[in-house]
Amino acid sequence: MRMIASKWKKFDVLRRHRGVARHIPYMRPFSESALREMLQRFRFVVAKPYVGTGGGGVIKIARTGDGRYLTHYRFQEIMHPSWGSLLRYINRIRRRRQYMIQQGIDLATVNGRRVDYRVKIVKRPSGHWHITAFVARLARPGLFVTNLAQGGELMSGRRALKSAFPKLAADKRLTMTGVARTCTKLLEQRYPGIGQLGYDFGIDKRGTVWILEVNTRPH
Repeated sequence: MRMIASKWKKFDVLRRHRGVARHIPYMRPFSESALREMLQRFRFVVAKPYVGTGGGGVIKIARTGDGRYLTHYRFQEIMHPSWGSLLRYINRIRRRRQYMIQQGIDLATVNGRRVDYRVKIVKRPSGHWHITAFVARLARPGLFVTNLAQGGELMSGRRALKSAFPKLAADKRLTMTGVARTCTKLLEQRYPGIGQLGYDFGIDKRGTVWILEVNTRPH
């Protein structure tokens, strides 16, 4: 079963499709200039390695109003007094690995905890793709990543949607599953041999559905 490790390669395929591209956050390969530009455009950004699972190496970065920078990494929140201090900190975590920077999404919450949604789709021996799971993941209180490896908690996807968007739950679920099916066709055309995919979706507080990650070895 084919695995595609690079997050960037998968997004590069998907953002070429006009309909899917509307659900993909703005992103750039990591560089000092890219980070500076994106921090000016967005309230916060997320830096993540091209290759990695379980939320490992993911850093939330925000610019404060007084010229300082705030990072959230694992269970640490650190205020950096200068641009140089911020870059040194990020580079210690990166360890020369390829990173990307993604537009930060202000996720809707359930009981005050950030929540995202995993749609898992598997290829049957018949050749048809079948959605086998639709679950929500609630971040550990105080954290911005929802991964179970970082203390996240599973919840029924339908239940979470009804809590976050009582009148639009069914519509949001249809959007996520529809986008997942379209993305699967695109990725299978580009990478024949894949047999399962896990899509991590986030919904912001305005109700916009975003693709946060795509995994070819979903748990």
